[in-house]
Amino acid sequence: MEHSSRYIVLFAAAVCGVCSIFVATAAVTLKDRQEANKLLDVQKKVLVVAGLMQEGEDIDGPEVTLRFDENITAKVVDVASGEYAAGVDAVSFDQIAVAADLATSTEAPTNRARVRRVPNQALVYHVAPGGELRSIVLPIEGAGLWGTLYGFIAIGADGRTIDGIAFYQHKETPGLGGEVDNPRWKALWKGRKAFDEKGDVRITVKKGMAGSPETDPYRVDGLSGATITSRSVTNLLAFWLGDAGFGPYMDRYRIERGI
Repeated sequence: MEHSSRYIVLFAAAVCGVCSIFVATAAVTLKDRQEANKLLDVQKKVLVVAGLMQEGEDIDGPEVTLRFDENITAKVVDVASGEYAAGVDAVSFDQIAVAADLATSTEAPTNRARVRRVPNQALVYHVAPGGELRSIVLPIEGAGLWGTLYGFIAIGADGRTIDGIAFYQHKETPGLGGEVDNPRWKALWKGRKAFDEKGDVRITVKKGMAGSPETDPYRVDGLSGATITSRSVTNLLAFWLGDAGFGPYMDRYRIERGI
């Protein structure tokens, strides 16, 4: 028995309606869990770049949160002035959403990292095991070869030395630009200098091999066969550590500490 076109259209509409109800219900029901998992993921990444968790370390959610809460404090800063923002909940602060909102972000100056908008307020993380500040973790991002590189960089308590770097989301080519995930390459960053004594951003990823942190403090080995990705890392660090990014905050930090 052949069905009329009207029957087919009504049946398809009914199926779509039922499916949309299930999808909407699942989205609402799982929203809290998704937000919790999102926060947990950020905590893991910050712990890794801060040296308080090993990459691939198998620990459960409560342990991650406990380790984070005992050692790290999230703070919201005003990007332009470098001052801490009052009355803003750092736990629920969504920097990506803030940067995407025209009302809470500013158009970025022309830059090689191809950052389009800068959030008016941004997150920083103070790493202080035992209550003594050891490093500051800053979020970084910028255009890579095939998409945006998202990561964190940890700057030591002296306001200049790099303690660690990690990229947690990117679309770089595996085996080439994707080597930004390689623990051996990331280990090369520790002890390098992000800023010189004047507070100017100096760190770069060079083509070829750099010297040791003691003899060549402002340069890091390039990624073999991935010149564009290497240049992208240099560009995004120059932007986020510079005047349009966290430069004012780091300047204020060093002045307040007399370093």
